[in-house]
Amino acid sequence: MVNEDKGFAIDPWQLRWAGLDLDALRRTESIFALSNGHIGLRGTFEEGEPVALPGTYLNGFYESRVLPYAETGFGYPQHGQTVVNVTDGKIIRLLVEDEPMDLRYGHTESHERVLDFRSGTLRRDTVWTSPTGRRVRIRSERLVSFTERAVAAIHYRVEPLDDDLEIVVQSDLLANEPIPAVEGDPRRAAGLDRPLVAEHRSASDLAAVLVHHTQRSGLRMAAGMNHELEVGNHPRLVVQAEDDLARVTIAADVARGDSLCLTKFLAYGWSARRSAPALRAQVEAALAAGMEIGWAGLLQRQRDYLDDFWTQADIELDGDAELQQAVRFALFHVLQAGARGEARAIPAKGLTGPGYDGHAFWDTETYVLPVLTYTMPMAARDALRWRHATLDRARARADELGREGAMFPWRSINGEEASGYWPTATAAVHINADIADAAARYLRATGDEEFDIDCGTELLVETARLWASLGHLESDGFRIDGVTGPDEYSALADNNLYTNLMAQRNLREAAAACTRHPEVAARLEVKDDEIARWREYADAMLVPYNAELRVHEQSEGFTRYACWDFDNTPESKYPLLLHYPYFDLYRLQVVKQADLVLAMYLCPDAFDVDAKRRDFVYYDALTVRDSSLSSCVQAVLAAEIGDLDLAYDYFAEAALTDLHDLYGNADGGLHIAALAGTWLGCVGGFGGFRDHDQHPVFAPRLPRPLRRMGFRIRWRGSRIGVEVTESETSYRLLAGDPLPVSHHGTMHKLTEAGLTLRNPPPPTPPAVTQPRGRAPRPRR
Repeated sequence: MVNEDKGFAIDPWQLRWAGLDLDALRRTESIFALSNGHIGLRGTFEEGEPVALPGTYLNGFYESRVLPYAETGFGYPQHGQTVVNVTDGKIIRLLVEDEPMDLRYGHTESHERVLDFRSGTLRRDTVWTSPTGRRVRIRSERLVSFTERAVAAIHYRVEPLDDDLEIVVQSDLLANEPIPAVEGDPRRAAGLDRPLVAEHRSASDLAAVLVHHTQRSGLRMAAGMNHELEVGNHPRLVVQAEDDLARVTIAADVARGDSLCLTKFLAYGWSARRSAPALRAQVEAALAAGMEIGWAGLLQRQRDYLDDFWTQADIELDGDAELQQAVRFALFHVLQAGARGEARAIPAKGLTGPGYDGHAFWDTETYVLPVLTYTMPMAARDALRWRHATLDRARARADELGREGAMFPWRSINGEEASGYWPTATAAVHINADIADAAARYLRATGDEEFDIDCGTELLVETARLWASLGHLESDGFRIDGVTGPDEYSALADNNLYTNLMAQRNLREAAAACTRHPEVAARLEVKDDEIARWREYADAMLVPYNAELRVHEQSEGFTRYACWDFDNTPESKYPLLLHYPYFDLYRLQVVKQADLVLAMYLCPDAFDVDAKRRDFVYYDALTVRDSSLSSCVQAVLAAEIGDLDLAYDYFAEAALTDLHDLYGNADGGLHIAALAGTWLGCVGGFGGFRDHDQHPVFAPRLPRPLRRMGFRIRWRGSRIGVEVTESETSYRLLAGDPLPVSHHGTMHKLTEAGLTLRNPPPPTPPAVTQPRGRAPRPRR
């Protein structure tokens, strides 16, 4: 893992990069990406070049592609989906006395970019001297609106610093941008060659619209732009439109001390059904609304929206300024990924890059939705409604494989399985229980009866039916054989403990939902005997355990495999999947990412305190963290067993995953689940928050580098503020009705008067080791 300093100035509310480092563009374009869950703009320069990886994305907009197989097999998915880099509206090319502004040439006197977590904007300030000595200052600010879902805007100002200059700007809509190919890493997006087919173009005055459709998936999208111009002299204006390019050219003589200021308004829309004229009208209407609000109005609405978000979701850390910044960076990007998705998936990379082909995984339900459930529950509901909207496809997949209920895809954009690698895709059926768990968590936390009746109960029922169909009852218990759990280095295993425990919870939650809503159960044709079978299977669920070692088994027989030779595995050979065959990975004791440890977090009532300590010690010594999903969960369990130093190190690794590019692939987009895991590390780890009961449960303990941590959660219409120090925890009722809370196992009633309670000393931790060279970097 790469751990060198990455050049960001430390500030609690913004991320500032000063100086020009063109070699860092790929990852800074991801880090400085803006999104609202519907539109995503990578943090590329307005001038279009230099650029490492251009990217403009619409959530859910994809192209289909055939999945290649060396040998075919029954039930193999035939088609996948890949996110499309849609029409780029960020481009504002600049020419200074006929010389293109390009930071690779001339001299850059100063350059900084600032991602502001409170304004929700990306600001840039550059002083550049052209190769012939003309010096200008370029300042820009851009946003993707949280309040106007289809709108983005850029405020772009050019100022001559020494002489009067002729300034030309070319504001573009550019489709089918060439994308550099990246090979040799299966985590990267599949390349697409000119996926957009032109269907309509129009341009007049300072406005233009382009409409395209994809070649194979049949999706149609429209992009539009309009402008407001401020310049002293009368400019010369030219507008043009071609199939893949619309351009507004503005030429003006600008005096020293004066400036040319261009505000560019963008609007995007897409549909699988609507016509080109309808999409054009939709985009033109969104543009009109954006221009009516104006740049200043959009800025104010953006700040108001974020003020409300931070009131609900902020986490305050005293004692580590860099991690305070990293936590807010993480929360900001989680917000951007899920705020306005509205019945669309939350991709693993959000809308920050094309990594993982733009697919959503189980990461969403297990890592991202807890954050949204307790801070922005409506966004969590929208994400669950997307899963519900894909139920027909999940049912069809289950039927294709001879199963009942629903079989949700391991990775997808449109609800169909998009992975051609069966052992870690179709076999990773835990996704069904992950979705059920997220739905049950949302219902516990919100009491949203409308969602329960419309969507929640059906999600629980159809996933429970899958388990009843997939497993079988034997003398040793209810078995679920031949599946893959979260650890992708152990495939097609029998009775993966995580899968079995999550399926057990799924079966019980489905039975409870049908009892709660008999009318919904009747609509879904659930009979009493089916509910009884679910409960029987849940009670009989097989939980693998090695009595000799006194540890739970990640899967049946796992602890009897030979161990991976960690001592003779060099650092350069990680991640292992890129350097060793699965033949080795699948039959040895080596763990890619937290699996059984994740089960201890999500199903804490299935393990006693001593079992958690023994299990954590055993599996931490096998976990190489070749996935960004691991560190945050290890932080939570390390805190629970009392190893606060280790917990802090793991938490820091999760928080700095992208800012330090620890996995070397932030260029393809940010790791949204790891960023969400930063919240889990704080709230679930140091706050000790658990949500498996009908009331909030806390067991706070703070690592010594932190002097104080404050966070907030929402529960059943109430808002709770929690402030933790080493010695005590204060609970405040910020809004809503009084409610019971548990503090280190003791129940209390939280009222407007608040509570201040002593923290017991943490338990003495056991000795924990990691594979050679795979320990987290010591934070202290």
